Amino acid sequence: MMDLITSILTITLRAGTSLVYATVGETYTERAGILNLGLEGIMLMGAVTSFAVVYYTGSLALALITALAVGGLLSLIHAFLTVTMRANQVVSGLAITLFGTGFASFLGQRLGPASNNRYLVGLTGLRFAPLDAGAPGRIPVLGAFLNQDILTYGIYLLIPLAWFYLYRTRNGLWLRAIGENPRTADAMGVPVFRAKYLYTVLGGMLTALGGAHLSLAYTPGWSENITGGRGWIVIALVIFSMWNPARAITGALIFGGINAVQFRLQASGTNIPAGFLNMLPYIATIVVLVAITWWETLSKRVGAPASLGTSYMREDK
Repeated sequence: MMDLITSILTITLRAGTSLVYATVGETYTERAGILNLGLEGIMLMGAVTSFAVVYYTGSLALALITALAVGGLLSLIHAFLTVTMRANQVVSGLAITLFGTGFASFLGQRLGPASNNRYLVGLTGLRFAPLDAGAPGRIPVLGAFLNQDILTYGIYLLIPLAWFYLYRTRNGLWLRAIGENPRTADAMGVPVFRAKYLYTVLGGMLTALGGAHLSLAYTPGWSENITGGRGWIVIALVIFSMWNPARAITGALIFGGINAVQFRLQASGTNIPAGFLNMLPYIATIVVLVAITWWETLSKRVGAPASLGTSYMREDK
C-alpha cells in the first residue's frame, strides 16, 4: 500500500512541476495588472526549442537558457503590445498562443535531422533524470519527494521564495500596489511601466521553463501538442490560488494527482476507454477548481488585482 502511495505521489509531483512554474510566473504577471493568455504557446515554444538544443548540443544547461530566452522574448512582445502600445491584453495573449502553437509545430517538423525526415518527433536526447537520494530516497512517501529531477527540486525553492518576495519585501509591496492601483503607485514613485515589463517577462520565462520540463524530464522528447492544454489549466490555477504563489502547488498537485491515477488505471488494464482516462485530469481539475473558487467567492476571499486586464497611461484622466 505504501509503495502504491509513493508511486502515485512521485508521478503527481512530476506531472505538476510544469504547472507550478507556469502558475507562479502568471501569478506575478497578473499581480502587475497584465493578463497573459499566451501561456500555451509559450510553453510549447519552451518545450520544442529546449529539446532541439539538447539534441544537437548535448547541453541541458544551454537548453534551459534557450527556453528562458524564448519565453522572455515572447512575453516581451506581449508587454510591448499591452503596456507601450496599450493593445487589448486578451487579443495579444491569444495571438501569442496561436503563433507559439503554430511555430512550435513548424519547428518540430524542420529542426530534426535529414535521416528522420527532419522531424524532431521520435528522437531522444539527454534528459533530467530523477536524482538518486540514497537511503532517504527509499523511505516510503519521503522518497517520492527526493527521487525527482532537478527541475522538480526547483519548485521546492520557488514556492517559498516567490511567496516571501511578494509578501515580505518592498518590491513585492510595490508589485501588489501596481496591480491594485497603478496610478497611486506611480504617484508614489514606483516605476510602474518598468515593473509591468519586468514581471511580464519573468512570467514568460517561468512558463517556458515549465514547457522545458515537459520535453526534458516528464516525457523526454518532442511531440505535437506536448503541453496538452496545460497553458489553459494554468489560467484557472492562478484564480484558484487567489494570486498567491504559495497556493500554486495545491492546484498543480490536484491535476498531477488525477493524472497519476489515470496512468495507474491504464497500466492495470482497465476496461475504461483510454480517451476518457486521458481527459479525466482536465475535467476533474476544472470541476474541483470551479467548486473551490465558487465557495471562496461566497466567502469573499477571492479578489483579482483591481487593474488586471486594463491599460495604464499617465495622461489618462
